[in-house]
Amino acid sequence: MYSLMIKQFLRSRVALVAVVLTLFMGVISILIGKQFLLKQEDTIARVTEQQQQHIERNVAAHTDELGLLLYYVRFALISPPDKLSALSIGQRDVTPGIQSVTIRALEGQKYDTELANPTQQQSGNLDLGFVIIYLFPLVIIAFTFNLLSEETETGTWRLVAVQSRSTFRYLLSKLSVRALFLYGTLFVLLALAVVIIGVPLNGAFAGFVALGVLYLAFWFALCFWVVSFKRGSGFNVLTLLSIWTVLNILLPASVNSYVTAAHPIPESLATTVQQRNSYHEKWDMDKKVTMDKFYAHYPQFARYGVPDQEFKWLWYYAMQQMGDDESATQSQAMRAKIIQREQTSRAIALAVPTLHAQLQFNDLAQTSLGNYVGLLDSATTFHERLRLYFYPKIFDNVSAKGEDWSRFKPEYIRAEPQISWVTMLAPLVVMVLVLAVWALRNARRLTSL
Repeated sequence: MYSLMIKQFLRSRVALVAVVLTLFMGVISILIGKQFLLKQEDTIARVTEQQQQHIERNVAAHTDELGLLLYYVRFALISPPDKLSALSIGQRDVTPGIQSVTIRALEGQKYDTELANPTQQQSGNLDLGFVIIYLFPLVIIAFTFNLLSEETETGTWRLVAVQSRSTFRYLLSKLSVRALFLYGTLFVLLALAVVIIGVPLNGAFAGFVALGVLYLAFWFALCFWVVSFKRGSGFNVLTLLSIWTVLNILLPASVNSYVTAAHPIPESLATTVQQRNSYHEKWDMDKKVTMDKFYAHYPQFARYGVPDQEFKWLWYYAMQQMGDDESATQSQAMRAKIIQREQTSRAIALAVPTLHAQLQFNDLAQTSLGNYVGLLDSATTFHERLRLYFYPKIFDNVSAKGEDWSRFKPEYIRAEPQISWVTMLAPLVVMVLVLAVWALRNARRLTSL
């Protein structure tokens, strides 16, 4: 019986075309992810090469004043992309994995990014995560909406009921045939990702596979639940497509609007304005006011006193420091709001499988908003370390020639994903079980058809 079901399924050209099209789109998404990863790696390689050239050019042009040289010299902090990011690009297409900073005021540099095509950013990238979350459910709907109604509408259900030991098992067998082909397609795509992209077989990849398997199981359970109400094919397909639209378009848009309204970030503008004003207004203030605040922040430099010249790099970098210090409140408030948005989105996503899967894919690939916030935090620490190293040299008028500039290479930060298997898988497991039990209760009436 089972082999006959497989043969019957294979005779359907529509089914074969759907499987081939899904496989084709999946391969395209893997190639796009590979191209995106290569672009990121090429950018990192160019930054590494160009930083040394950049430093050498500026050292040759500004050998006398270290303060003037460090006005221009930029130092790179790099968060290299994980191989898995090619399967779930996430925030990587809109937020940089590279922070390039001078030792001047940091807040104005944190959110600098490269120019990109806004139309492309709006539509996003076609990665494998997109194929799993958006395209696979449509194929599942196409394969299962008439699982039962096809038999009743063609008049063959009573014959099946007479010849089959269990009509429920018969339907499960039909469902499992469809699941067999789609899960086979998923595993083929994941295997191709390992071969083409070189994704390592580690815990993060295992989590990606488990999440994909459970996400598809949710849609199979959902479709079987709708079918179990024994309505017509038209009703089933409209219901399932409506659910797909709600879960993939309406709810994410609504959640985004809610999170934006619940946690507005006026501090983003306030931080920029405060940082600039705090720096520029110091030009017209008594130097002692600026230096007193600077020495309150860095008491170890108090021995340099208040400069008596009209301009001195000690005073200039003290003004730059005050720009950061006096905008610190707004900056911390903005960071807190960003984290609140992330936490609120994750809490709501526990009840929305599409959002939950997307966020978890991004976490595993280290392309989430949380990873970007971590990069900004690392940039703050990196920037402070540079300041504390160069400030004494600038204040002591040390010559730039005495510094070994060849050792200033881009620094890398690497973070392993913190996988919480319960948080990642439990919501989908619960939804699958609830829908399966509900569908099973409805299926008790199948023998009465």
